[in-house]
Amino acid sequence: MRMKLLMIVITYTCISHHFANNVGDASQILKGKTHTNNWAVLVDTSRFWFNYRHVANVLSMYRSVKRLGIPDSQIILMVADDMACNPRNPRPATVFNNAHQHINVYGEDVEVDYRGYEVTVENFVRLLTGRLAPSTPRSKRLLTDDGSNILIYMTGHGGDGFLKFQDSEEITNVELADAFEQMWQKKRYNEILFIIDTCQAASMYEHFYSPNILAIASSLVGEDSLSHHVDPAIGVYIIDRFTYYALEFLERVTPNSDRTLAQFLQVCPKRVCISTVGVRQDLYQRDPNDVLVTEFFGSVRNVELTSHILELPKCGGPGKVGLNKSNSGTSVKEKTPVSVSYVYADQLPIHRVS
Repeated sequence: MRMKLLMIVITYTCISHHFANNVGDASQILKGKTHTNNWAVLVDTSRFWFNYRHVANVLSMYRSVKRLGIPDSQIILMVADDMACNPRNPRPATVFNNAHQHINVYGEDVEVDYRGYEVTVENFVRLLTGRLAPSTPRSKRLLTDDGSNILIYMTGHGGDGFLKFQDSEEITNVELADAFEQMWQKKRYNEILFIIDTCQAASMYEHFYSPNILAIASSLVGEDSLSHHVDPAIGVYIIDRFTYYALEFLERVTPNSDRTLAQFLQVCPKRVCISTVGVRQDLYQRDPNDVLVTEFFGSVRNVELTSHILELPKCGGPGKVGLNKSNSGTSVKEKTPVSVSYVYADQLPIHRVS
């Protein structure tokens, strides 16, 4: 019995040692590729029934990124008020972004990570910079790294140089810029797509100074960001203009779409938005014509098309395991008939003999 146990331990150790060495080799395949995962931080900062449209804005964006493949584990959703359960809501447990009410953006699987009075400036900045208490659950953490593309979408009431939270506090454009710089210094992102739908929204990106940030604002300094239409059955405006046309564009995007950020920048011309959409590109190192929308709104990985064979040592039994990469993500292909299960190391899936 002891002899059999010893043989099992030796075999397991040998295989583990072999895979540890080869994972290091395999990870070199991705060297030079900086974008490895996508995250989304979606923030509504407004409370009260008359701000229904801001909750509809953020839930609509949440629905779009989930449909395009970003999982809830990589989405941080901050909603300052629960419109679905508001006593004024004529259709409880629903939130609509269109007067025809054909899409309930609240849905049946919404995972709100920060709710109500948890949506504060302090919590938002701590989330971005990773300065959270050790007891903070994983669902409330932005677990990004220097390979992460992050979509940050914010909606609410703003002014020249600030965005209000809960009508009781505000974050300034300087504080937001410094938070992004902390993220860059701590290697918490590869690129950021910052979108803000609020009055005088362009003032919020004026002080950005960190690299690899593309910023989009629904209005310039001195302009209001206007709502789109009222739902008579609900009695309030239910979505803002910029977000309405952005979502109209995103509804035509699929996970394999070739639509680019340059096209997304044109979604709301002044004739329909009324306000002037602002864009800041000087910190962004790539041409938006060459960047797919799904590099921020979806979960597509950019990896090289290549192959790598892992040779199993004799103590682990015969066989080879092949890793095939494609532009749509990382996949694993079996070269010989072996029983396998998946494990993850350095975000590169490998086979483990069972």
